Amino acid sequence: MHPTVSTRITRLLGCRYPVVLPGMSWISQAPLVAAVSNAGGLGILATGPLSASETRDQIRQIRQNLASPDIPFGVGVTLLMPGAEENAQVALEEQVPVINTSLGKARWIRDGLESYDGKLICTVTNRHHAQVAVDQSGADALMVTGHEAAAHGGDVTSLVLIPAMAEQFPDVPLVAAGGFANGRGLAAALSLGADAVAMGSRLAVTQQSPLAQATKQVITTSQSNESNTIYGSNFDGIPARVLATPEAQKLMRNRPWLPTILYRALDAAVQLNIPLWKVIPGLMTQWDKMFAVAQFGAATHKLTKATVEGDLKQGVQFIGQSQGLIHDIPHVDDLIQSIIEEASEASLQQATLFQHDVETDSDQRRA
Repeated sequence: MHPTVSTRITRLLGCRYPVVLPGMSWISQAPLVAAVSNAGGLGILATGPLSASETRDQIRQIRQNLASPDIPFGVGVTLLMPGAEENAQVALEEQVPVINTSLGKARWIRDGLESYDGKLICTVTNRHHAQVAVDQSGADALMVTGHEAAAHGGDVTSLVLIPAMAEQFPDVPLVAAGGFANGRGLAAALSLGADAVAMGSRLAVTQQSPLAQATKQVITTSQSNESNTIYGSNFDGIPARVLATPEAQKLMRNRPWLPTILYRALDAAVQLNIPLWKVIPGLMTQWDKMFAVAQFGAATHKLTKATVEGDLKQGVQFIGQSQGLIHDIPHVDDLIQSIIEEASEASLQQATLFQHDVETDSDQRRA
């Protein structure tokens, strides 16, 4: 018999287990999202590379693959990026149970969710952004991303960030992200004050994940460990953690020259169907945002090379430090069951370390 788990996240979202698949571009697609939700966790669809029509199609595929219509799943939108608002609107129209936002204010999404009792999770990396998410966006829960995470983690490690957030926002359920890949990690996160964990890197390396098999094999080899990553902002314009390869090291080493950034911004606009009249003023007045968009456009090719094609000589792969804990490529259901069982065992073992003397009434009278 499998252990049961009840946290504020499982009660809020209606999932059996406090394990979340975060939205990872080209990885968190319909089959994997449905597999995680069917296994008792919460799968979140990545919409970054998707058009509005593709997002709608993926949502409907997820629903077709769910074992029951009341099993929850989510959709992720990075509001800074072009097309995100349209994808969020589709999620609202399709009445997706959970929407996960990042890099933007989401009050209008919160308002739309209220019509069908949907839930909003905002991804944050620090207290300031968390306060904005709670006060201005009306977040139901926070996904708190530590420095260890793949892609865009924060500056503070999960060991410090999670208890700090739990102390600052005691009434807000927290999903801990960054450094979690097994049951001991889940048990630790719950002890730190989290109510669930996101395990992007771990769930990316499963049978149902569309991550290229060659890339999965590299991650699970003994050469890939917790130290074999690089963190910096020169790859896609936002501080990010990637697998340490010669190509990633070269791209992270130096910020591109100004002409290169300008070319990439215009090229990204064409790829993403953004009118050039919107891009040129942005280059003059919102340089940091346009640098991010420019780098994002350039990064897309490198990411798909590694993630979709399995080419790590020319491509770049987002990965967390938890890759040092990933040694196999299991089925999602088997993985989640093992995580829950290990977390239960770890919690029971920790409980035996503390002994509390209980003073009875008769002991008090004798004293």
